[in-house]
Amino acid sequence: MKTLPFNQAQLEEIIRQYPTPFHIYDEAAILKNLKRLQAAFSWNAGFKEYYAVKAEPNPVILKLLHENGCGMDCSSYTELMLCDALGIRGEDIMFSSNDTPPEDFEYARKLNAYINLDDITHIDFLQQHGGLPETICCRYNPGGNFLVGNTIMGNPGDAKYGFTREQLTEGIKKLLTLGVKNFGLHAFLASNTTESNYYPALARELFTVAVELHEQTGANFTFINLSGGISIPYSPDASEANIEWAGSEVERAYREVIEPAGMKLDLYTELGRYITGPYGYLVTTAVHKKDIHKQYIGLDACAANLMRPAMYGSYHHITVMGKENMPCDHLYDVTGSLCENNDKFAVDRMLPKIDIGDRVVIHDTGAHGFSMGYNYNGKLRSAEVLLRPDGSTKLIRRAETPKDYFSTLDFLGLFD
Repeated sequence: MKTLPFNQAQLEEIIRQYPTPFHIYDEAAILKNLKRLQAAFSWNAGFKEYYAVKAEPNPVILKLLHENGCGMDCSSYTELMLCDALGIRGEDIMFSSNDTPPEDFEYARKLNAYINLDDITHIDFLQQHGGLPETICCRYNPGGNFLVGNTIMGNPGDAKYGFTREQLTEGIKKLLTLGVKNFGLHAFLASNTTESNYYPALARELFTVAVELHEQTGANFTFINLSGGISIPYSPDASEANIEWAGSEVERAYREVIEPAGMKLDLYTELGRYITGPYGYLVTTAVHKKDIHKQYIGLDACAANLMRPAMYGSYHHITVMGKENMPCDHLYDVTGSLCENNDKFAVDRMLPKIDIGDRVVIHDTGAHGFSMGYNYNGKLRSAEVLLRPDGSTKLIRRAETPKDYFSTLDFLGLFD
């Protein structure tokens, strides 16, 4: 069973301060999960998690993670701005982008961030827009399917990201002639997997390529970035990746591939979803019931607050507060108010009987939840709240207002 960090009475107290809908994040659980990841890779002295800012771009969350040892993985100008405003700069930023505008590279270089190049043509582009740093990372795409045994874990051949293997050799040789002294290697070969053997298989692949490139070019590799890809168990019966086992198997690959080559590498990860995803919750209220060809429960939230179910058909668990122990004997579609039929948080979901006014909590919204929000139908994005370890709460983003929605039209003078 999925649990919540608050009971019904505690939630009602929170709602008195912050009207539904809102996202709430469990600080203590997030930090505990981060420490678990760090412990799993503590055998590598240079290990660092670069939290994917796109997962939950709230400055309070980012600052909290940075204070507990995280760097930040950025992919856009505004994400760089967010880090800059928090005083996060230099090697605490990994800039991983694609189809990158010139001003983004220039800003990343101004901050002295690590640059993770996505394409061989970006070598000249970066040289023209910001200049080449002494240390640079290259993103690898082996093509085809990423196989672990007989299991396909990802389809990098269909992905737009990265250098081919041949381009890596060519690109690193070119970067050496241009004065780059140190290199990293990065790959993202599977997405949203809970297979514990993903990281060990990926690490062994990247370790092998790094050794080959070192032998072919003489390049000095200083780090390997395993990127993200490890997901969370969204449904109660889904398996969870065993991060401790994964860390130990990555260590085994390191001892077998890197150490015999006389190399020493720091390891990095970018596990935004893994760290915060399970510890965010969208708190809503049931405001309508509709009984036609199906039974519908309408919430005061919509896909503008949580896009994943509408966009991907993703499962997010639902708890009806105060009815956790009641039988799930009613078949519902749980919907929002957008003028789109895919605006559904659940389809044909067995739940307890839901009444108007019931508090309906949607689980696992701590990553790619609020951050994927949008304003279709003029919907306004919700507040974000931090649940502190002592049970108190802190508003970390206010809800949008119509003034925010119309702010880019202020020059017209229509809404003065």
